[in-house]
Amino acid sequence: MTKCISFTILGKPMGKARPRVTRRGFAYTPAPTVIYENLVKTCFAAEAEKQHWKMADGEIDVGIHAYFEIPKSTSKNKKLEMMHGNIRPTKKPDWDNIGKIICDALNGIAYHDDSQIVDACVHKSYSTICEPYVVVKIETEEDEKNGK
Repeated sequence: MTKCISFTILGKPMGKARPRVTRRGFAYTPAPTVIYENLVKTCFAAEAEKQHWKMADGEIDVGIHAYFEIPKSTSKNKKLEMMHGNIRPTKKPDWDNIGKIICDALNGIAYHDDSQIVDACVHKSYSTICEPYVVVKIETEEDEKNGK
C-alpha cells in the first residue's frame, strides 16, 4: 500500500547555499538556509500531524514543484505564456539546490535519511496566483505486515 503526504511551503523558493568557512577554519551554514530549512520542517510537521504520518522506513519518491513569481516588468503576452507553462523559469536557484534544501530539511522527520530517496523530480514553473510557493509530495510503500 502506498503512503503519501503532500504539503505547501509559502514564499519564494530557495536553494541550498554552500557552507561558509570562517577565518579560523570553522564551517557553518548561512542563516537564510537555516531559516528556510526550519520553514520546510514547520510546514511538513503541520501536515504530518493532520495525517498521522509516521517516519518512512523504506524507499521514497519525492516530487517538488517550485512556483516562482512572474516578474512585474513582464509584458502581458509573455505573462500569459508564463501562466500557461509555455515559458518556465531558467533563473536561480538551480533545480538541484531546491531539491537539496528540502530533502536535507526533512532528514530525520519525514524519513530516517535522504539516502532512502530512490526517485526525485523537481519542476520549476511560474505561479498563476502571483505568489511564489513550493509543493512537496513524498510517497513510500507501506509495509503491510508491520503497519509501517
